[in-house]
This record gives sequence, structure tokens and C-alpha cells, in this order.
Amino acid sequence: MSDTLDQLSINTIRTLSIDAVQQAKSGHPGTPMALAPLVYTIWNRVMRFDPHDPVWPNRDRFVLSNGHASMLLWSVLYLTGTEAVNADYERLGAPAVSLDDIRRFRQLDSKAPGQRRSRRCRKSSGSSRTAWRPSQRS
Repeated sequence: MSDTLDQLSINTIRTLSIDAVQQAKSGHPGTPMALAPLVYTIWNRVMRFDPHDPVWPNRDRFVLSNGHASMLLWSVLYLTGTEAVNADYERLGAPAVSLDDIRRFRQLDSKAPGQRRSRRCRKSSGSSRTAWRPSQRS
């Protein structure tokens, strides 16, 4: 690939990630911005992976544990046209991630709704904010 095409591809990953995070008004665009060149290189020059055969037994697996970078993974899955499979690894004949899925990123009832949080203000000696997470008890 040419340097121009590589840079355009990297910038497309960045832009798609930034737009989704901005649309959701939730998340952090910094990790996808910084890691786009690395992920592009890994997916295109290192990994053995066929997006049209996502259950190929000899495929490499890409594991991403940083939640802040989840949109990075979604961007790459969308841009590569990776096909969806169900829990039994049966191909569904549809993309794993659609542009509509990205538009609904971190929205209620989407494939990636994000963390459930609510904020409540307490008035005692001052106001403070407490983030509620499902693992905490009220």
C-alpha cells in the first residue's frame, strides 16, 4: 500500500471513532486517535484474519481490554466488513458492525450501550457527585 492510502485509512479510523464518541456524548476519543496507526498496522500487516470468514479456526484474535478504545475496535470491524456470527459461531450473513450501530454507539438499547451510570447530588455540608455503578449497593 502507498503511504497516502495508509494515512487515509488511519485517518478514517480516527474520524469514525471521534464522530461516534462525539455523537454519543460519552467516551474518550484519545485512545482511538492514538492507537489508530498501531491497530491499522496490526490488522493489515500482522494478523491472519479473513473478515468474510470470522470463524476460520487458524485466525488470529484481537483482544482489546481497554473500554476507552472500544470505538476503535468497532471502527475496524466496520471498515473491514467483518461478518457477524451468533453464539454458536454460525455466520449470520450480515456485518458484525453496521454504520447504524456506530451511530447508536453508547445509546440505550444499542449493541454497545456503555456503562450504566446515574449521578445524584447530595446537599449536606456542600454538594458532591456520586457515580452509581451496578456493582455498588445503595
